[in-house]
Amino acid sequence: MAEMRVEGGDLVLHLYAPEKAEAVHRDLRAPLTSIRSIDVIDDAHEPAAHGFKIGTRIPGITEVGTIHIDGRKIFAAVHHDTPRGLRITFEGASYDEWIVGCPDPDTLASTLPWRKRP
Repeated sequence: MAEMRVEGGDLVLHLYAPEKAEAVHRDLRAPLTSIRSIDVIDDAHEPAAHGFKIGTRIPGITEVGTIHIDGRKIFAAVHHDTPRGLRITFEGASYDEWIVGCPDPDTLASTLPWRKRP
């Protein structure tokens, strides 16, 4: 399962080897200053179910890869054992959003060091 960490001034999404293969991607990195919002979502599979995908998708089981929809570029890493997760929106980063399934999204959201921008 993908893991988010803060490294220096960046939020880093570390992908495990199978996820890198599924997503045809490596770890992602975005400056903390580019975060615009962090929202807990109860069904992280749903937002990953739309748009043009590059990666792996088995509905309700796994969504790992890049999604292009409505002019936005989204990266999703959601698995059957982590259906809840976070939607992190960015401005000025390589992705507009990350959707990441995690065991305790409420706690993770509260520990990420970012400030809501006006």
